[in-house]
Amino acid sequence: MIPNSNPHHSPAHSRQKQYVWVLARFLNTAPQRLTVGLVLLIAAIVTGCQSSGIDAALDPTEIGPGTSPGPAQKLQKLGRGSTPISMVLPLSASGKLGETGRRMRDGAKLAMADLGNDLITLSIEDSRGDDTLARKLALRAASSGAKAVIGPVSYSATQQLSRLSGAKRPPILALAENFAGAPGVYAVRLTETDSAAAGAAAIAAKGSRKFVLLVAKSADAQAMEKRIANSLSIYGATLVVTVPFSPGPLDAQRAASDVAALVTAPDAVIVASGSGNPLPLVAALRDKGLLAGSAKLIGTSRWLDQSIQDPLLGGAYIAALDNTETGPITGRFKGMFGYEADVDVAYAYDMVALVAGITSAVGPDGLTARVLQNSTGFRGSTGIFRFRADGASEHSMPFYRIDGGTLKQITKSVSGF
Repeated sequence: MIPNSNPHHSPAHSRQKQYVWVLARFLNTAPQRLTVGLVLLIAAIVTGCQSSGIDAALDPTEIGPGTSPGPAQKLQKLGRGSTPISMVLPLSASGKLGETGRRMRDGAKLAMADLGNDLITLSIEDSRGDDTLARKLALRAASSGAKAVIGPVSYSATQQLSRLSGAKRPPILALAENFAGAPGVYAVRLTETDSAAAGAAAIAAKGSRKFVLLVAKSADAQAMEKRIANSLSIYGATLVVTVPFSPGPLDAQRAASDVAALVTAPDAVIVASGSGNPLPLVAALRDKGLLAGSAKLIGTSRWLDQSIQDPLLGGAYIAALDNTETGPITGRFKGMFGYEADVDVAYAYDMVALVAGITSAVGPDGLTARVLQNSTGFRGSTGIFRFRADGASEHSMPFYRIDGGTLKQITKSVSGF
């Protein structure tokens, strides 16, 4: 627990809220310098009536994801702390993208009310769903004194940012889907690589030793192969064959034939299908007898973008976040905003709470690669996670088996680290 005498919290703030923290494995606990090895339980238990901190973070005219998109929203500033943090969201974009941005804004507001108001000043800027503008806003924030940038949500804008050098650039906590990470630009969301590594590790932990990976051709395929091999090595298992493939039935048959020619009776087959449907490849693998007997089929979180109701996918294992479980924020979020928190809300909440927590524990200059990349990691409303030096994230998550076209949880928490 952080003592109530923490200079970053006012007495009134301490009386109105009770925060639950876990701080462990400090490498240096000298009074003037608390450094890395930080575990942060970013859960806030709000007691009593609504505090002035909540009032300061919320504007009733902006509550709810259904706020109609329209003209670009003006810069919003939340909090009164001395540490400047920027957030780039597609607030006025149309469709699902705009709704995601507005949900994330609400998640950020709750985190500020719970934890951030006296620690940081959060500037939320509207990218309007424009990739070029999102990149420009993030770069401007990074060069104008922000200690960290949360966002963008755009994959294209995040990829562009990741290609830019800048040793003095503050950390960027990217909220884009399917972004693999890059040095200094951290992938916040669960990726297919993380899901595949965790699923493979969970099966290896049960005794499987000989693994095959079929991976959709992409720029991230080689990094996925390396990550899975590392996860398997923890349990003495081996990735014996990796076969890249392209979407479509013809290449699925070729890939399955290649596997059959290279390996006999694998213990487990991992199918990382990217944005494609895994069904043609799984069907081809079954036709070749590669999933016969006790061989395990391991899918990824990207499978859930497709239908999983076909019986051919039955019995496959998948490590994925539970999108209905948003940890300790669920009740308070619905009470404030009138709708259920989802994983978008949770990611935004966790990142704002994370930067506020690090600021409280280490100081305004504590948002460094060394702190963010500590091996112990952090606990948030999306579970335990940590960031790697290459910008990738590693998550602990539930482990499921496809049963009758639905996911059946068999293990509450698995990870590839």
